[in-house]
Amino acid sequence: MTPSDEILDIVDENDEVIGQAPRGEATARRLRHRCVFIEARDAEGRVFVHRRTPTKLVFPSHYDMFVGGVVGAGESYDEAALREAEEELGVSGLPRPEPLFRFLYADAGHTWWSAVYRVRCELPVAPQVEEVAWHTFLDEAELERRLDEWSWVPDGLEAYRRLREFRAA
Repeated sequence: MTPSDEILDIVDENDEVIGQAPRGEATARRLRHRCVFIEARDAEGRVFVHRRTPTKLVFPSHYDMFVGGVVGAGESYDEAALREAEEELGVSGLPRPEPLFRFLYADAGHTWWSAVYRVRCELPVAPQVEEVAWHTFLDEAELERRLDEWSWVPDGLEAYRRLREFRAA
């Protein structure tokens, strides 16, 4: 099964399930679904940052300061957060990511309910080569410096902006 064949729950403006569709169809038809964003920090508090592979269905070759992805049909946000974090970081035995907040992301081509989490990853990472072309851990100051230099995924930038506001509140 390819990523575009994965079945997703389609949700309404209140995040209630109203149907299901393959991921490729959901993307092509701009059907609202669910995604998770997990901020992963190492033992020193640095943020895991990576560049997506050029084969990614959405935002290929862009940088991201979150690991994560779509929530599968019938899967909870919490289940997806742990699964996606372990898959993308290439680890097992992570602590359960801590849920922080949710928001509705929408741009001209995409829309999804987004759940933002954080997790501490003190394990050596071995990111999925299908998902991650390059990775490192950056401290906050370095991450902030790179925001204007690198091409970032727009949904990740929005989640990062909201995370900064969440922490400041």
